[in-house]
Amino acid sequence: MPSDLVAAETRLRRSLPAELRQLLLESNGVIGHYLVDTVWSLDQIVEKNLLFWSDETFARLYMPFDALLFFGDNGGGDQFAFVQKPERPDIFVWEHESDSRRWVANNLRDYLSRALRTGDDDWYQP
Repeated sequence: MPSDLVAAETRLRRSLPAELRQLLLESNGVIGHYLVDTVWSLDQIVEKNLLFWSDETFARLYMPFDALLFFGDNGGGDQFAFVQKPERPDIFVWEHESDSRRWVANNLRDYLSRALRTGDDDWYQP
């Protein structure tokens, strides 16, 4: 529902990318191969981002996450995100073991195509 998106953006204090908003209006998330949360539900997007942006343990262990908007994962700890500072349509992966952030797709449509095409949860690895 559009009102749920507005409420989520209010809690996040930022707008969701247009592509993500449209997908969430059509489907509240996308489950990929092996039940991986390729795109989280709206509630998960809000809760996980608020955690990433405010958790003191994360702040001590990792570079800041405030430029990222996480929206999905690979089922093994790596997270996928839009870069919002500066705003761009590209999708990056945050690899939790190394704290690296690396480009993986041109936009959400490209990300979904890549993530759902192979059936391999490590599709983004070089």
